[in-house]
Amino acid sequence: MRLVFDIFGQTLRTLWAHKLRSFLTMFGIAWGVGSLLLLVGLGEGFRSGNRKQFDSIGENVMFIWSGRAPMMQGSFTALRQYYLTYRDYEDILRDCQSVAAATPVISRGDIRAVSDFFQASGSVNGVRPEFAKLRYVPMNEGRWINAMDEQQKRRVIVLGDETRRTLFSGRPAIGSTILLNGNRFEVIGTLQRVGHGDNNTQNLKNFVPFSTMHEYFPPLNTGIDLDVISQINYQPKSRALHDQAREEVHKVIAKNHGFDPNTADAFDEWDTIKTVDQVGKIFDAMNMFLGSVGLVTLALGAIGIMNIMLVAVADRTREIGLRKAVGATNASIMFQFFVEGAFLTLLSGGIGIGGAAGLMALLSGVRLADGFDPPKLVASTAALAVVSLTVAGTAAGLYPAQKAAALEPVEALRKE
Repeated sequence: MRLVFDIFGQTLRTLWAHKLRSFLTMFGIAWGVGSLLLLVGLGEGFRSGNRKQFDSIGENVMFIWSGRAPMMQGSFTALRQYYLTYRDYEDILRDCQSVAAATPVISRGDIRAVSDFFQASGSVNGVRPEFAKLRYVPMNEGRWINAMDEQQKRRVIVLGDETRRTLFSGRPAIGSTILLNGNRFEVIGTLQRVGHGDNNTQNLKNFVPFSTMHEYFPPLNTGIDLDVISQINYQPKSRALHDQAREEVHKVIAKNHGFDPNTADAFDEWDTIKTVDQVGKIFDAMNMFLGSVGLVTLALGAIGIMNIMLVAVADRTREIGLRKAVGATNASIMFQFFVEGAFLTLLSGGIGIGGAAGLMALLSGVRLADGFDPPKLVASTAALAVVSLTVAGTAAGLYPAQKAAALEPVEALRKE
């Protein structure tokens, strides 16, 4: 044990004797490791922020709106507008085996809301009670729309957080009444704030029963069909079935509106599952790239340390010869130089990891921008850095140590 402490003491004295050289080498490795962890942490924060944004929409939700289809089969120049109907929604529920749930939505943004205190503009959405099972609508006060509201076409409304703030400005909203284009509605619930920053689109959305919306505020400029809806939200039975669910929905809508379901441009839709997967692949590729850059940085640092250790062997040739002359074994000489190289690498890498972790801890309470969470220390990346540092330290110390151990005592002592 004493021999080990002696070797570590000698290592520290050697590093102190060449302070500038040791500092520059250690700084390079610490900077590389710290930068790697910080960049990956920023990427993970961005990934987490985007995931939260999608979670604020709903889990595995898919959307489809009215679109434009060819006037004639095979024609791509003459297009006609078609509108989704309540029948489309019912057929999707009945015929699409891969769809777990669906809900129709009527949405309008031209309805003025007026309270006893202020007025506000935003979108009013007619939805069925099951809308809350597909979409993220966290209640703040009161209740959500129920089956009796839908059946009896009650004039009730659930306000988004921004609308509530505008219409009531700190006053109680539940039980109050507001006017929607002159029609009196009772406020039965308010929603929690969704998202953050200046993006208030979600928080300006207000919800009334679908049947009430259909009677008082049907979609405008949609022709003679009385059952037109604005969109259909649906959810596949599992993430793996989202492509199959989309194809089944395409077939139902194409059949009902008289066009080929293989005409991709005829559908105006958004598959959040596909978007999330694409974003995830981008982050995975970015992490792989950053990891490769980090490994190259560590390799260059290891080469630098190896160079320093080779210079140290040359500078300490007489010392090595004297130690071997008084009985030091090749193994002890080799171990000393190996420890010096590994110690330099691991110490500088530890400083880099600690610095990156400290900086990310300081930023933990800071929101950088919309869609960005604070950077997070990724355990797998930190573990990879530690393993890579161990390999780099071994490689950096092994060759110089072998060269030092191979010196003959007589030749070493003759070295000027």
